This record gives sequence, C-alpha cells and structure tokens, in this order.
Amino acid sequence: MNCMWCDSDKAHEARNSVFWELPDGTRAIEIIDTPSIKCEECGMEYQEEQIINEIEDQLLLIDTKKLLKTIEYKKLMEIPRFLKQNYFRF
Repeated sequence: MNCMWCDSDKAHEARNSVFWELPDGTRAIEIIDTPSIKCEECGMEYQEEQIINEIEDQLLLIDTKKLLKTIEYKKLMEIPRFLKQNYFRF
C-alpha cells in the first residue's frame, strides 16, 4: 500500500481516533477505532475517501442529537438511519 501523501510503500492499515464536526455545525465528536492509513515514512495518518464518505453520510442520516462526545466507529455505523442512503451524493 502506498501513502497518499509521500507515495512511500511503508503505509499500512491502522485504526485511530478522529474528531468530526457534526453536519449542523453545533459541535464535534470523537470517533475512536476508525479505519485509517498510517505511513511509517512521513508519519501521516489519514482516512481513505471511502471511510470519509461513510462517516459523513452516516452523520447526515442519523439523529446526531443523541450522540455522546465519543463513539466507536463500528457503533456509529450501526445506528439506524432516517433514510437508506444519502440521495445528494451523485
């Protein structure tokens, strides 16, 4: 796996905590154990576009008022949605 930032082949799958602003802009939450990529060469830790889209869609389609300040990624993704998918993503 190559790093998106430095193109090194020393990148690998990892899990880390991320902080995400809610779609309504009222606050941010911590999402722990989030799938990530970590590069041993440049030190970057980041989420791939697919994971970013999954988190953004989930936060848009659930009742975020019930979320605590911290949630595990897997638990976040298991919260029932108002709609099946984000119909604004083309």
